[in-house]
Amino acid sequence: MTVQGDAIVRLSGVGKTFDNGAVALAGLTFDVAAGEFVSMLGPSGCGKSTALRIVAGLSEASTGDVERSGDSLGFVFQDPTLMPWATVAANVSLPFKLNAAHNTDLRSAVTRALVRVGLDDFTEAYPRQLSGGMRMRVSIARALVTEPPLLLMDEPFAALDEITRFKLNNELLTLWQEMRRTVIFVTHSVFESVFLSQRILVMTPRPGRVFADIEIPAAYPRDESFRTSAEFAGYCRRVSEALAQAMQVAP
Repeated sequence: MTVQGDAIVRLSGVGKTFDNGAVALAGLTFDVAAGEFVSMLGPSGCGKSTALRIVAGLSEASTGDVERSGDSLGFVFQDPTLMPWATVAANVSLPFKLNAAHNTDLRSAVTRALVRVGLDDFTEAYPRQLSGGMRMRVSIARALVTEPPLLLMDEPFAALDEITRFKLNNELLTLWQEMRRTVIFVTHSVFESVFLSQRILVMTPRPGRVFADIEIPAAYPRDESFRTSAEFAGYCRRVSEALAQAMQVAP
């Protein structure tokens, strides 16, 4: 269903019950406006990834309404899920091939996406030749190559070391500011959610629903000085308190 108004994504009373009877989501409701950077924050197993897959159309809601503007989106999974036998360029071009999309200048589109993630010198490299952070950059380039209006990211940096994670957080914000795509970012890190987001949706334990919708009005661009500021610490404290309260909510 196409969303009405300024929102690009709208979930209303969404529930998800799996075939084994497990209830992942119940009454999940939120809007995301075009161009926003919104994080979904909560403990493992609270239904964040399930909600993202429902937004993407990879899973169906059991109850409630899901509305999204447009058919085009990019999805970045927690694992880069690259084809090991294919070059970086071939991996990035995959969305065009899967959708049988006609692009008269595919090479330029792939190069443009790789330039955005700083890997234009690695077009002919193979995934095994790249570091973990570089493989994730390829995954992000693949999600961006068709220039979709909506980017869904499911804990993409969770498996990376802290230094690499900080660097990719910085690069992601730079990309977002340049392209102004809508981003829904799933994470279980308070610090990551505060650094990246305009809004944070704090989730309850399963069945997941929004416990708090917290605005982070800090100015962009955000850099290392923001990470070490009292302002950042204050937002982290507020979000941490909300998360602790959410964890006490009964199913």
